[in-house]
Amino acid sequence: MATPIYIIEEKRLRRNLKLIADVAAKADIEIILAFKAFALWKTFPIFREYIKATTASSLSEARLAFEEFGAPAHTFSPAYTDDEIDEIISCSSHLTFNSLSQYERYHQRAAGLSIGLRVNPEYSEVGTLLYNPCAPGTRFGVTADKLPERLPEDIEGFHCHCHCESGADVFQRTLVHIEDKFAKWFPQLKWINFGGGHLMTRKDYDVDLLISMMQDFHKRYPWLKVILEPGSAFAWQTGPLVSHVVDVVEDKGIKTAILDVSFTCHMPDCLEMPYFPDVRGAEHVDLEKATEPLTYRLGGNSCLSGDFMGSWRFAHALQEGDEVIFEDMIHYTTVKTNTFNGISHPSIGMLHEDGTLEILRRFSYEDYRNRMD
Repeated sequence: MATPIYIIEEKRLRRNLKLIADVAAKADIEIILAFKAFALWKTFPIFREYIKATTASSLSEARLAFEEFGAPAHTFSPAYTDDEIDEIISCSSHLTFNSLSQYERYHQRAAGLSIGLRVNPEYSEVGTLLYNPCAPGTRFGVTADKLPERLPEDIEGFHCHCHCESGADVFQRTLVHIEDKFAKWFPQLKWINFGGGHLMTRKDYDVDLLISMMQDFHKRYPWLKVILEPGSAFAWQTGPLVSHVVDVVEDKGIKTAILDVSFTCHMPDCLEMPYFPDVRGAEHVDLEKATEPLTYRLGGNSCLSGDFMGSWRFAHALQEGDEVIFEDMIHYTTVKTNTFNGISHPSIGMLHEDGTLEILRRFSYEDYRNRMD
């Protein structure tokens, strides 16, 4: 198999979609796909069997929703601009503003859409500040003290995003703060969007708790439509990134297997979050064990000095040509890849339920060159 390549497994994707559709039906909520985590439009025919809408955060994502998914987007952006707002509106069904000033500037042009306002409950359990939308000094959302007692007539919904790959128990605790801060405005609304980060397809996620929470929420506020817009949950554990060893180098007793992929180009969340990905057939070990036998740091093939992760203990000594497979590398990877250093994107393949591998996309020099136009 030519590498590197992302392989999406249709069976696993459908498993996630079935679970999400089941949760939506039992909880009487709408769950939509957030493009920021997954936007491979050639898989949209499968998605459309299970969900009806998507969420966008830019003009390009809104166009992708409208033109490729076939339904107008639920759109939120930290800041809309004069040269894009009208086209975004034409591709959207819902438009959420991040601030009251943005609302004042553009709401009249969005007449006919369902208009929302992002709110900030000033509470989040996301530990990594880079991913915490409610961290002190955040640029996201309006706090309760800045809202008027009576909302403008055309504001129909609140958008509240507080999670990142979180469990239902975290949502349960967060919901208390959301209601405490904003419930007095709920009678003026038609919908509430609780954002993304609800990792309901993870094995340890308490799906029953989520369903019961939403059922109870409906009893308290029966007029409110509830929307969730996870990204990772859709593509969670749906396939790996397959790479090969290109060379093995050693310094100060630390062996580094240089691969035909790059962490900074192809797996940026590993460096940003940071977290250690699962490597098939290998055990992640502490850095003090980096010089032990059969232990390797994994290095990317860019010129960035920090383009590496480590360390993993393998069952055998690594050699040029050996396969190294990173598990669960579909969400927040294909949407974040870049061509730093002119390094090519991995190909993208779909492993169908019948066992056939379809190559959805191969990348070339032209893809790099065209980014520089």
